[in-house]
Amino acid sequence: MSARDPLPDLLIAIPAVILACKAGAMLFRRLGQPPVVGEIAVGILMGPSLLGWLWPDAQTWLFPGTVLPFTGAFGNVGLLAFMFLVGLELNLSALRGHSRTAVAVSQASIVLPLLLGSGLALLMYESFAPKGVTKIAFVLFIAVSMSITAFPVLARILTDRGLYHTRIGALAMACAAVDDVTAWCLLAAVVAVTTSTSAIEAVTTAGLAALFLAFMIYAIRPLMAKWAQRAARTVDSVVLVVLFSGLCLSAFATDKIGVHALFGAFVFGVVTPRGSRVIELCAARLRAFTIPVLLPLFFVNTGLKTNVQVLAADPMLWLWALAVMAVAFLGKWGGSSAAARASGQSWRDAMSIGALMNCRGLTELVVLNLGLELGVIGPDLFTMLVLMALLTTAITSPALSWIRRDLPPDKESEDPADGPLVHEPVRLPATVGKT
Repeated sequence: MSARDPLPDLLIAIPAVILACKAGAMLFRRLGQPPVVGEIAVGILMGPSLLGWLWPDAQTWLFPGTVLPFTGAFGNVGLLAFMFLVGLELNLSALRGHSRTAVAVSQASIVLPLLLGSGLALLMYESFAPKGVTKIAFVLFIAVSMSITAFPVLARILTDRGLYHTRIGALAMACAAVDDVTAWCLLAAVVAVTTSTSAIEAVTTAGLAALFLAFMIYAIRPLMAKWAQRAARTVDSVVLVVLFSGLCLSAFATDKIGVHALFGAFVFGVVTPRGSRVIELCAARLRAFTIPVLLPLFFVNTGLKTNVQVLAADPMLWLWALAVMAVAFLGKWGGSSAAARASGQSWRDAMSIGALMNCRGLTELVVLNLGLELGVIGPDLFTMLVLMALLTTAITSPALSWIRRDLPPDKESEDPADGPLVHEPVRLPATVGKT
């Protein structure tokens, strides 16, 4: 007897997910939130936390076992493209004029969460670490997960609020850019430690990852720069194929090395040249498909693994969840604000930077799914951390409004930045799609 064809089920599940996430994004945007907050919320509600609790038959019908491997694969492809775009939008050369403060704030916003997260992880290890997970792997993962900042969401918030080209916006983006690179390098190291069976294997994996990074920077980046000069005379579709193939092959390389495919896609984005209109246009086309079509599948797959009912059944789990929230806020917001103030920023600007650095968004979900996939954390802790990611992202815009409530709009535009800290994407015509 042949296996059931999953295509009919996929033709129902995919549009249902895309439309639901789009509706959630539009609703939350009207409420003054980044669209990703609505997409994350919808993903959780379509899982066992609500739909599976109120109407389990509907959830089973919408997401039968035959479609989950395919929605998961499509979501992961979208995630790889997203990480490529994150790397492409980083522009570390624009740190000029902000490097001292950016490095101080970004490192403080990583070191303090690492320390507090390590302390919390040591307390949680006996109760929440899956069987067979070493203490060092568990502690390192929780510590790194507390130090994440959602670079793309932060940029979106600044753009929506008209702060993107201001001094405070440029400074926040500078801090987030350094933070992002540091956090992904730390995560690569954690994955190497987690997946290795011995110290020698871990060191070998780290060495191969360093060689890969050097190869991409010193070999692939110059080749890409030369190719970009000729790309203006190349058909757009060819450039798009080269970019997509490059991110896939880079992801494949790091996956084989043992530091996960996401790291390779991110690095390929970093070494891809900026300034070429055809590359920017193709990247915008990739963004126009990836963000609204593929990423919602990732959000729902995350939601299917998140079950708030597990926490509701045990009051002690809610206390642990509150501890996670407290460490997340104190480490990221507190550390960033204190470092910004020590670097000479006003309290208003320091608190604003802290609020922005505390935004975790989609980037945190990427990290958490990786931890669950590797077996470093279990479903209960995964749920707590997903709720933390949602809350820290949702509170960013209201907190920023409150902190800067007495500042006239014309004051925000004073002392503009020398240049943006991300490479602004090309806007596609309405007939192609929105970025």
